Amino acid sequence: MTLRPSSLFCGLVLCLALALPAQAETEAARAARQAAAQLEAATLKLEQADSARDRVKALSETIRAYEAGLAAMRDGLRGVARRESQLLAQLRAREEEVAELVGIIQTIETSSPPVLMLHPSGPLGAARSAMMLAEVTPGLNARAEALRADLEEVQTLRLLQQAAAEKLQEGLSGIQTARTELSTAIADRTDLPRRFTEDPIRTASLIASTETLSGFASGLSEIADGEVIQSRADVSDLRGDLPLPVEGLVLRTYGARDAAGIARPGILVAARPRALVTSPTAATIRYRGPLLDLGNVMILEPQPDTLFILSGLAEVFGTAGEVIPEGTPVGLMGGEAPQAGAILSLSGEGGGTDRTETLYIEVRMDNSPVDPETWFDAGKGG
Repeated sequence: MTLRPSSLFCGLVLCLALALPAQAETEAARAARQAAAQLEAATLKLEQADSARDRVKALSETIRAYEAGLAAMRDGLRGVARRESQLLAQLRAREEEVAELVGIIQTIETSSPPVLMLHPSGPLGAARSAMMLAEVTPGLNARAEALRADLEEVQTLRLLQQAAAEKLQEGLSGIQTARTELSTAIADRTDLPRRFTEDPIRTASLIASTETLSGFASGLSEIADGEVIQSRADVSDLRGDLPLPVEGLVLRTYGARDAAGIARPGILVAARPRALVTSPTAATIRYRGPLLDLGNVMILEPQPDTLFILSGLAEVFGTAGEVIPEGTPVGLMGGEAPQAGAILSLSGEGGGTDRTETLYIEVRMDNSPVDPETWFDAGKGG
């Protein structure tokens, strides 16, 4: 494999660990360390992968690690920018104090000892002045040391932000390489079990004859070339604990109205451009491709009479009839992958502004919609 990405996260972890005050490791640094470990494990699996199926799994984990690491770097850069702005504001507010402090220190440093010992009141006055100076000097030194530390921290933060541009570009190139290799590995994968073979003519006929998702879902059995092997899968014990198919945040809940005033029986999840979408559990691919006004759609059947419908993907992976394991990639979100400069320019903004793509998730049981949040733990979005 040509993908050797671990060096990105070594630099990433170091940047984030040093970027912010050291009294406690930042959340971004912890996330970066976790992503680094995840990437190391995925890289090892890539080296050991003998089959396309193994490569698909390892590359999926690699992309997830990159997504987590780049997100941690974004958060770290935002923290760095906030810290730098805070320090600069404090320094500007203390300009007069700083000037006075520098003047006092310079006077003390340049005055000769005999002059310092002279005092109009004689030796007693000189002794008292010396005692006062001895009391004041440690405080002046402490203030000077604090100022020096602040100035050094500002300089360090700026250097880290400059170095981050190179690391970001390395990460963005690495994740794009992983996506390309993933598409190739999926195309080479031939060892998945199948429950049916899709008849493209019957599929096209069903699409042409239905106007609703419900109508299409009820006719899914008609697209097979022959009978569909019955499934005995049961994932009901996982209900409520399944991860979202994509790392994201729920924008609209079940039954909520969209901008056009239409209430849809699903949830809408905001995700980052080109984010990986995976199957939350082992499932059969019942359909993949464009459908109605939903764009590219992936319909998964985790157990009989239950369907997970995902729409809004730019690319879909796999073949109808395949039984895929949990965590298998089923597609990629759309949008343009951000460039390093764009990410750096957002480093001071709040989270969530880079989630520009949306994945619509609908769950149907016995061909009736149910709230997807009864199946998915939507609070674990990233």
